[in-house]
Amino acid sequence: MSSSPKPPPQIVRNTIPKASSTGNPNSIAAQYARAKALQDARDAKDKEKVEGLLRDAGLGDGSAGGKTKSVVERLGEMKGGRWKREWVWVGAFFVWIFFIHASGIYFFTKGFLLARLVLEEKSTCSEPPTALHNSFKGSGTPEAGCWHPKNFEKAVVIVIDALRYDFTVPFANTTKTGPAQAFHNSLPFLYETAVKEPHNAFLLPFIADPPTTTLVRIKGLTTGTLPTFVEMGSNFGGEAITEDNLLMQLKDAGKKIVHLGDDTWTALFPGYFEEELSRAYPSFDVWDLHTLDNGVNENIMPLLGKEEKGDWDVMIAHYLGVDHAGHRYGPNHPAMTAKLQQMDGVLREVVQRLDDDTLLVVMGDHGMDGKGDHGGESDDEVQAALWMYSKKGIFGRTDPAFVTPPESAKIRPVNQIDLVPTLALLLGLPIPFNNLGKPIEEAFAGRKGNAWENLAAVARMTAAGIKRYQAAYWVARGIDENTLEGSPHALWEDAETALAGTGKQQMWKEGYATFLAFQEDTLRICRSLWARFDVPSMGLGIAILAAGVLALILFANSNADDGDAVDDPELDRKELKSELDVFAKDSTFNDEDETTSRTLVRGALLGTLLGAAGGPAIFLSIKPESLPNFVLGVCAVSGVVGVLYQEMRRRMAFTSPIPTTFWGWMAVVFTVSQSIGFASNSYTIWEDSILLFFISTFGIAAAVSSLRLENVPNRTLAVYHSVLFIALGLVASFSKLCREEQMPYCRSTYYASSTSSTSAPWQLAIPFLIAIVLPSIIKSYYTGSRSFEGFAPAWISYVFRGLLILSALFWTLDAADDGEWFSSYIPEGRLKSIRVPMAQTIFAIALGVGCPAFLYAPPCVSISTTAAPSSPNAQMTNSSGATVTILGFANTHGTRYCLLIINFLLLLLLVQKPMGAGALSLMAWQILSLVEILDLNALTTSPIGPIMLALLGSFHFFKTGHQATLSSIQWESAFIPLHSITYPYSPILVGLNTYGAQILAVIALPLVVLWKQKPRKKGILRSVVAALAWHLAYYAVIGLATTVWAGHLRRHLMLYRIFSPKFMSAAFVLLIVDVVGVLVALVGVRVNTVGVAEVFGWG
Repeated sequence: MSSSPKPPPQIVRNTIPKASSTGNPNSIAAQYARAKALQDARDAKDKEKVEGLLRDAGLGDGSAGGKTKSVVERLGEMKGGRWKREWVWVGAFFVWIFFIHASGIYFFTKGFLLARLVLEEKSTCSEPPTALHNSFKGSGTPEAGCWHPKNFEKAVVIVIDALRYDFTVPFANTTKTGPAQAFHNSLPFLYETAVKEPHNAFLLPFIADPPTTTLVRIKGLTTGTLPTFVEMGSNFGGEAITEDNLLMQLKDAGKKIVHLGDDTWTALFPGYFEEELSRAYPSFDVWDLHTLDNGVNENIMPLLGKEEKGDWDVMIAHYLGVDHAGHRYGPNHPAMTAKLQQMDGVLREVVQRLDDDTLLVVMGDHGMDGKGDHGGESDDEVQAALWMYSKKGIFGRTDPAFVTPPESAKIRPVNQIDLVPTLALLLGLPIPFNNLGKPIEEAFAGRKGNAWENLAAVARMTAAGIKRYQAAYWVARGIDENTLEGSPHALWEDAETALAGTGKQQMWKEGYATFLAFQEDTLRICRSLWARFDVPSMGLGIAILAAGVLALILFANSNADDGDAVDDPELDRKELKSELDVFAKDSTFNDEDETTSRTLVRGALLGTLLGAAGGPAIFLSIKPESLPNFVLGVCAVSGVVGVLYQEMRRRMAFTSPIPTTFWGWMAVVFTVSQSIGFASNSYTIWEDSILLFFISTFGIAAAVSSLRLENVPNRTLAVYHSVLFIALGLVASFSKLCREEQMPYCRSTYYASSTSSTSAPWQLAIPFLIAIVLPSIIKSYYTGSRSFEGFAPAWISYVFRGLLILSALFWTLDAADDGEWFSSYIPEGRLKSIRVPMAQTIFAIALGVGCPAFLYAPPCVSISTTAAPSSPNAQMTNSSGATVTILGFANTHGTRYCLLIINFLLLLLLVQKPMGAGALSLMAWQILSLVEILDLNALTTSPIGPIMLALLGSFHFFKTGHQATLSSIQWESAFIPLHSITYPYSPILVGLNTYGAQILAVIALPLVVLWKQKPRKKGILRSVVAALAWHLAYYAVIGLATTVWAGHLRRHLMLYRIFSPKFMSAAFVLLIVDVVGVLVALVGVRVNTVGVAEVFGWG
């Protein structure tokens, strides 16, 4: 078959216009006209170069304005349309994978983190749970007292958020205790008053039930019930409390309630507070230590005055300054000293303004850990303080030794739920129906501490309420009480018998002790009951997750390349010529799918439809409790069955999952060994060290493999990148945030100290170092393939670097604000008003400019023509015999896609603290070295690349100052570009901060395939899809493993401290990676591929 003759090259003449004869030849208009004509001539010449190059390669006919499309153009359109349709099926498959993962996690969580059943019953004043021990005048009325004589007409409840018990007791500097910290001896008033005026005040440790988040604690402090771990997630926004509670009883009794401070109360109790007097303030701006506290102070003192005392009955003031000082600085910081001293002064003034009929309660809702955070169940997090004061002097101690408050929270603690019956009885209210707490002894022991009859009476009334609630709960849950182990019925009978005796002090004392034992036993049973797990639901969730893992592995195997294609331009030209010849005869040739996505998605849809068809029969046979859960389960299971059936039908047999290469085995070993290790609490605690070992092992193996390369430059470069990959991991490992269980074998370096939440001054240099070095590092990888062309120089060298400098200035201003460097010169809040717009500018340019630029940017290439060959990189000879050199041709796909990674890297670096930004920058460097290693060792289609990226994401999760614990969440990141809490952006910002490393890894995943790929490379989508499937499979296996171990170890002592947080963290990561993989990675590959094809054509 003879080839058509090549058309002669077109000649473009450069003409420079001359000025008009009537005008000034040196005028600005004339100069502009000449310059524009010269530029147009250059553009036309460059266009001719490209058209000639494409024409010589058989990619176009050179006709710029012809109406009839050539065979090449029609073939390109057909390939482009087919590729885009294939991409849609790929996206649909990964959306289905997300659905499977979400369904599996939902069903397991539903059975694992059970929510407590809320009963609608309410206690009433006229119907006590048992007959009154002694009648009194006006009993059964709120005026005199419902179930116990009223002691106080009014109450002031002051919540000092995160008031840890050791903040309130004196500390002496000794060689044994060590030096005092900033929080020591800063709030002495509570301890001093309890010692000097024991009849007026007492101070006790106040133990919170985990999770130690404010919203959950408020629920416990008002209802007297135990929380469930799943309620932790509602801390960002809670629903109104509908079950019986103290505020509901106050409202029913006609009492006027005023609230000041934390707006969480208004979300939980809408319509309860006097609107004219109450003042709620936003609670989540942890950088603001003073606005809320000052607002409460401005309102609480006037309300305590004589003029306004009649306008309220109960006042709740919730201060947040101590909690925010802990989050922002840590407890061992002068800011904490200042806040505690402020609270000390406030409490002294409040006491002075109290009258005899008002009860004052001061408490912490939880504590804080060594660096000021909370949410978990460590001792420091659950040990709060409780102080009660009255000028009546009615408090007492049953033992004279109890006058002095306990030295530590381990001695004579009371549960926070004990406050509910105590306040209810003192204020003459019914005890809320769901209460499980007991009366606090000091409040009812009398001045002499021997009021055993009164103690027995209040303990009996409270125990009767618990007994009533217990019976109602068994009925509502359909539980036979006789099947419960260790029923406390015998204790109740013993206590009743004791009180029915002669009425002597000893009998009352014994009855009181027995009723307390009854309450403690009931509490133990309720704890175990609410720790019961729905094993079938958990099993269904595990099965769905396991099926999802199998589907991902089969999908990845189906779409994996057998090997790299031969890189031969002449062979490519002949293949294209053959395609053109065949396409000219039959325009529907080679219309088969590139991936198996369409087949599997159809299988999922078919299976779901069949499941829906058979659903009614299954529903009638098993009669499930919830129709939505049943529909979700049927859709998930039948969809998985449909996908697996399609895989079997397509191949007639499953492909062996056993790896066939060393690198395949390494990927399996890394994934499986880590999954097995999560069964051990010590392995989970030291996960970051294990990940560093895996990363270093890969680097060593890559270096050894690189030594076998025949090409000396390639061998040298591969060894260099392997060693660099290991070194970067070791440097990153110096960034540590130790969890409590790692002490004393770990030293935190992420913050200024282990008791701080702020960066050390030297760490402020890290963002500036990043701004100087990181763009140059990225540039070096571009120049290695001669790709620092086109849009890359402007974006990387100027925009990227400029925004990094702006980010560094942001963190410098943040440190200046934290350290109050310029407090004498700059008003409070001014620095924040400056730095927030800076952060918003970075976000706006990265997203609003960077992403559109990536959408429309041409490939990072440069075209030049020389008479003789000047470079071995991507040369083609045109019809005139000149050599057309395209710089960057060999890495067209990779360098263009890398621009998208840079855009998101900007955002992720901004929301990390300086040490975290340094670790994330090292990760970005490691990623670039990793793709070089994979390319040089011909491993771009091996599972090891995606698995190593996942390991890097998991490793740098720890290096950016995080752990699989609630207390390590850096809540302040929600306000980096915002002045206040804003939904949904604030939770998204926290997610970017917490899981930034995993997000960066999945965004960079396509680079494993695209790096060093020329335009018109075939099978790119297939390779990217396989890589994404392997990457997700790693997280899916980890998610499945942590789910299995959390279910298997559900009775383990460390379940809620180690295994449950790890499961939740792995579940969040899996879902986030699923979403980012589709919305960013796959969309980015589509934009990138289409952008390259528009210039070079479809492969």
